Amino acid sequence: MSFQKRLFAQEFVVLAEMHTPKGVNITRLVNDARRIKGRVDAVVIPDMDNGIMRMSALAGGALMLQHGVEPIIHLYARDRNRMALQGDALAAHVMGISNLLVTHSEGMDQSDHREAKEVFDIDELELVQALNGLNQGKDMGGFELDGTPDFTVGCTIGSFGDEAALDQELIAAQAKVEAGARFIISPPVFDLEKFQSFMAKVKPLSVPVIPTVFLIKSLAIAQYIAASEPEAGISNELIRRIRKSSDRELEGIKIAGETLAGVREMAQGVMLQTLGWEHKLVDILDAAGM
Repeated sequence: MSFQKRLFAQEFVVLAEMHTPKGVNITRLVNDARRIKGRVDAVVIPDMDNGIMRMSALAGGALMLQHGVEPIIHLYARDRNRMALQGDALAAHVMGISNLLVTHSEGMDQSDHREAKEVFDIDELELVQALNGLNQGKDMGGFELDGTPDFTVGCTIGSFGDEAALDQELIAAQAKVEAGARFIISPPVFDLEKFQSFMAKVKPLSVPVIPTVFLIKSLAIAQYIAASEPEAGISNELIRRIRKSSDRELEGIKIAGETLAGVREMAQGVMLQTLGWEHKLVDILDAAGM
């Protein structure tokens, strides 16, 4: 069953994020996709996240299809104007890619191409509106299309530092849902009790909210997140657990598996995020008993 059908049938969906290579060697990407084929419902392909130049998400999505894995590709406004974004979306449809995720565009301050000019011809809301317009057979200029796509469009809720920031994120998410977004990806979950409270607040959005489960690769990463993003919910107890473990890499996998199993009781899906450790995705699924 396709991601779209499972989503609209209110069945639990498992997504896994995979980055394209910085180059043309696709061996690792393909091998990682083969490992999880049949274990996940779709693979999310970012498009030069954090301003790091990589092979485009469009090519990554096409590779997933070639190997029998359904893709969801990122679209955002930092690098392309409205014409290019619409053109890429139509190209994706022709190539068999119908799932598009409109997400936040990180600035170029951490980019490996800091001299690159940001575009931002339109914002996230306008991009969701544009994609919905294509679904209805018209482009942003009001011209009719010769053949109409059928996209399943999603959006994201960004990280938030306090309740006021969350309220602003929910207002923005509601506008995107009204514009045509059919699902939402939320920030990483590290505290299941806190996540339960979050899910109560997003319920009025009336679309599936899919949390992210992030693989903590090391004690240093856990400490960094706890210090730089205290709102993320990494507790002192969690840090102590990782510190005391005789195998911290395995402990991170166990924690991700436990979190996955926990959110399964509260949400309609999950996105696994490993940031370069995609070869560990199967281990996380095993740890969660999935």
